[in-house]
Amino acid sequence: MAFKESVYIDAPVETVFDITTDFEQAPKIMENVVKTEKMTEGPLQVGTQVKETRNVRANEIVTVLHVIEFIPNQKYTVKSESGGMTVVYQYQFSANEDGTTVDFTGSIKSKGLKNAFIRPFFEKILKKEDENHLLRLKEYIEQEKTV
Repeated sequence: MAFKESVYIDAPVETVFDITTDFEQAPKIMENVVKTEKMTEGPLQVGTQVKETRNVRANEIVTVLHVIEFIPNQKYTVKSESGGMTVVYQYQFSANEDGTTVDFTGSIKSKGLKNAFIRPFFEKILKKEDENHLLRLKEYIEQEKTV
């Protein structure tokens, strides 16, 4: 099952890509993200790992995000695995005349019969957590432009 979101941001693709892939910005953009910590040295690239802490229903959940695809100013994809569930978030960036379109796809795969039953509930939680995160990204970037 996948969920999708798309947004147009009035800023150059380089700016949008840089802010989106700066995981330190995540708590300002994603409502439930409390903090992030890059676990690998060097620039963001395939293989980079980021520890993300979220507040989910009054519980702190720590996940390690693995960058599995990275094409500057075009696309990046992260994957996390926990308890037989694999979550993949992909972002694609398209430069337009005056700004950038960001297309997001989130998908969840489960292993095992137990997780197959839990997956719809898990999907519902993730959709609720991350819905409108691209709108918050848009507001954050466009507000920064006017400051």
